[in-house]
Amino acid sequence: MNQQPAKSSITRIGIDIGKSVFHVVGLDVAGKPVFRSQFIRERLIEFLARATPTVVGMEACPGSNWLARKAALYGHDPRIVPAQFVKPFVKSNKTDIVDAEAIAEAISRPTMRFAPPKTEAQLDLQALHRVRQRLISSKTAIINQARAFLLEYGLTISVGAAYFVRDMPSMLSDKQNGLTPSERLLQLRHQIESIASADDAATRLTSVPGIGQLTATAITAFAGTGTQFKSGRHLASWLGLVPREFSTGGKQHLLGISKRGNPYLRKLLVHGARSCVLHLDRTKDHLGVWISAMEAKGIHRNKVIVALANKLARIAWAVLTRQGAFYLRQPQQQ
Repeated sequence: MNQQPAKSSITRIGIDIGKSVFHVVGLDVAGKPVFRSQFIRERLIEFLARATPTVVGMEACPGSNWLARKAALYGHDPRIVPAQFVKPFVKSNKTDIVDAEAIAEAISRPTMRFAPPKTEAQLDLQALHRVRQRLISSKTAIINQARAFLLEYGLTISVGAAYFVRDMPSMLSDKQNGLTPSERLLQLRHQIESIASADDAATRLTSVPGIGQLTATAITAFAGTGTQFKSGRHLASWLGLVPREFSTGGKQHLLGISKRGNPYLRKLLVHGARSCVLHLDRTKDHLGVWISAMEAKGIHRNKVIVALANKLARIAWAVLTRQGAFYLRQPQQQ
């Protein structure tokens, strides 16, 4: 399988990422494979260090951000491609080398969409949010299970974590039962909030109604600077907050939201939008006027909430991509 590459003839490289073994294919200017090989992790880094700087493509997967940083360190132009965009270029039977060749071909397309490599700071913050999300899921499961056990003994606790934490100590002698996940979750929240207070972009994002410190840091962790999106509409589309389309025969048919992209960030924005619909002072914020106008048209509240989440994502993009920008509430003139 190993071939010696003619370095001057390679114009782009596709790498199929594995745990220990990486398969590499190099294409020439005409798109013809001129190099196929496989490397262990250490040899791959040596190969990238020796190779003439070129475009290096890889699928978005665990390890892709690390490899992108290493490739950039040696002067290459790393391109991370979402896996669903590589699949159409896989020919015949699937193998690791075929995948690497498909990646190399995919990165040559002028309309291809790429995911920007994340910095180490972004990855650390993203990890905090994902750990928090997992703890929330675990906490909810534990609380529901404990409430079900208590019902077998005729003990009831109202729905909600606050009631569980309040009533559980008085019902059980073991006061630690079920409370540890909540304490760990609180520590993570405080850590995320301290990061938000020290980050300029996150601080500016919290000026947007419905976006608190958790959502703000999640946006900076998952979306970075936002410059990879051409507009706020593209960010909203990436989050799956736009309608799915099923159009044919010249007739447009829009369905429910696509729910593509990051479900955690989409959930935070939807919760923030719900809070705005319920609690935003509609006399002091132009978003409040917009909400009232939507409700006056008879639009269902859930649709208004999702539409507002879309609008919040677009506003967040504007704040994120404009240095020093804050959201202005623009009080309405009486």
